This record gives sequence, C-alpha cells and structure tokens, in this order.
Amino acid sequence: MKALVVYDSVFGNTEQVAYAIRDSLGSDVKALRVGDVKHEQLTDLDYLVVGSPTRAFNPTKAITTFLKKIPGDSLKGVKVAAFDTRLATEDVNSSVLNVLVKFFGYAAKPIGDRLQKKGGNLAVPPEGFYVEGTEGPLKDGELERAATWTKQINES
Repeated sequence: MKALVVYDSVFGNTEQVAYAIRDSLGSDVKALRVGDVKHEQLTDLDYLVVGSPTRAFNPTKAITTFLKKIPGDSLKGVKVAAFDTRLATEDVNSSVLNVLVKFFGYAAKPIGDRLQKKGGNLAVPPEGFYVEGTEGPLKDGELERAATWTKQINES
C-alpha cells in the first residue's frame, strides 16, 4: 500500500495528528508538510490523507492552494480522507461561535469535498481532532483517536 499524508500545521498539533495517522496506516507511508509535496508524489497512490488546522472555519491557504493545483480526476481510484484540528465549541462556550460553526463548519469537510472533486473516493467521513485553547496542546486521547480513525481508513 502506498499512502501519503499531507498536512499543514500552525502550532504543531495538526502535525502530531498527521504523524499518528502515518504511523497507523502501515508501511510505505509518508507524512509531508504541504509545502514539501511535489505533485509527482501524488501518482500511484492507494491512499491520500489531507489535514489542516481550522483557521476562520477553513483549511489554511497552503492546503487550499495545494488542493486547487491537483489536476482534475488525477485522484481517480485513490481512497482519500480529510481531517482537521479544531477547538471544541463547548470549550469556548459562545452561542455566536456555535451559530458560526453550524453555518460555516470546520476545515475537514471542504478538504474532503475537494479531494472527491479531484476523483478521490472518500474512505471515511472527514474528522476533527480537538485542541485545548487556540495554540493547543491536543486534548488527551486525540492521538489515540486518530489511530482508531485511521483503522477505519484501512478497512474501507
């Protein structure tokens, strides 16, 4: 199985999740920061997992640009998955934030949608992993939850 985990990270939390996913996917898996990915690395993949911190309800600009540059249908036959890191709305305790999240969502869903538009087959629903505070760290158990989510990708 050839797999690639592409991520962007602002405070290191998304990077930690990307490495946990890489380690759980199996052999011949690389995790690369989005700026280090060459598009030829997207050929002959079995799996492509893309993750970003949620920034203003969206993926980072680097992830968005990366996804836009993937040629149309070039992910045909590739199982894809998307994840993000985010604050839990209950930790913020803001009714305004709850409304905004309901309306705009988090980064994982638009990443998954863009991967599918490029021909990828969504292996599992997009997932979010929780951080404490704006800069983190990750909440307890999130790296283990990432490993469990990755098993679902393997079973798809």
